[in-house]
Amino acid sequence: MTLLSVVQFILNLGPTVMLPIVITIIGIIFGQGFKKAFKSGVTIGVGFVGINLVLGLLTNNLGPAAQAMVSRFGLHLTIIDGGWPSAAAGTWGSPVASIIIPLALAVNLVMIFTNTTKTMDIDIWNYWHFGAAAATIYILSNGNWIASIIAGILYEVVVLKVADWTTPMVQEFYGLEGICLPTGSTASFAPIGILLGKAIGKIPGIKDLHADPETIQKRLGVFGEPMMMGLILGIILGVLAGYDVGKVLQIGMAMGGVMLLLPRMVKILMEGLIPVSESVREFLQKKASNKELNIGLDAALAVGHPAVMSTALILVPITIALAVILPGNRMLPFGDLATIPFCVAFIVGSTKGNIIHSVIVGTILIAGSLYMATDFAPIFTTMLKQAHFSFASGVTQMSNIDTGGNLFNWIVYKIGQLLVQL
Repeated sequence: MTLLSVVQFILNLGPTVMLPIVITIIGIIFGQGFKKAFKSGVTIGVGFVGINLVLGLLTNNLGPAAQAMVSRFGLHLTIIDGGWPSAAAGTWGSPVASIIIPLALAVNLVMIFTNTTKTMDIDIWNYWHFGAAAATIYILSNGNWIASIIAGILYEVVVLKVADWTTPMVQEFYGLEGICLPTGSTASFAPIGILLGKAIGKIPGIKDLHADPETIQKRLGVFGEPMMMGLILGIILGVLAGYDVGKVLQIGMAMGGVMLLLPRMVKILMEGLIPVSESVREFLQKKASNKELNIGLDAALAVGHPAVMSTALILVPITIALAVILPGNRMLPFGDLATIPFCVAFIVGSTKGNIIHSVIVGTILIAGSLYMATDFAPIFTTMLKQAHFSFASGVTQMSNIDTGGNLFNWIVYKIGQLLVQL
């Protein structure tokens, strides 16, 4: 069995199986004991099962609604947004991707022991973002393994540093003590997004515009609760999609369910994670001179916040509108519309849940993301073809927001293009 086939087998298990195994091993290593570590791992796995079910509810309703909006308004864009699943499949189909997991783990450990990061990234499933950068250079350089691996590791280092930078905000705003979020797509929206949020917060007139879930709930009473906000936003999406009354109400209820259930699934996950985090912290206090360490997990932990979901749902029709009106954009947003909550998580946290400011910043960044995704389409399409990805009938080019419209990955792509030309 080759290294690639072993990696593929592990990855095919998905995060709901991978995370319990990883958490159990980490718990044992840091003195938690097998029983407690195993219970923590299974609890975290169950939490992710719940999160995935709720995100599936989101995806299964947003996808058809987006498609209906496209058909209703007669949009004709030649590049299809295949979403992050197509990007992950294309990444792990690349020969160079198999080496990224062990190397990324090794680099992370070296950075911890050299005090260059406080993040222990155990979200191994999302290492595919590092692999995507490596796969990008692998295609551009006609199979240069060294250049490809360097690109993947540099991407990882940047993401870990962003995770360190955003940890105080994650712990304060989202209440995730001892946790940070080194998810590649989320991190890529942070540097410009956080700076833009601060700038908008100083513009006369705009800086005084404020709407967060708590304020909305106070002013609107029961209709300001997250569940009701989801219902209202879902109904608006259904109307824009041209649904009949029955379907409008169905998508409204689905979005209300997402807003209510997602935070509860995150709580289940945290029940398993807190004991592990405490064990790691106690171990380091005894053995490593009080070295501070934060556990890096999927940004899905932040997605459940009502301000994040409200911002994301408002941005769905805005994203489709931007795709139509922006000159030069050729990508039709579709698969990654459900990824928007991940893209805006750090933006929302930095604005302290101000939905108005978050939507303004999100609109600007998604506009840029559409242009990057359009530019990235040839490489993305080649990546999928090399992985023998099945294209839908009539589709000749694909890209996405998560990878093609990812600032970090796009920079890797442009640097690769420059180096190839030298």
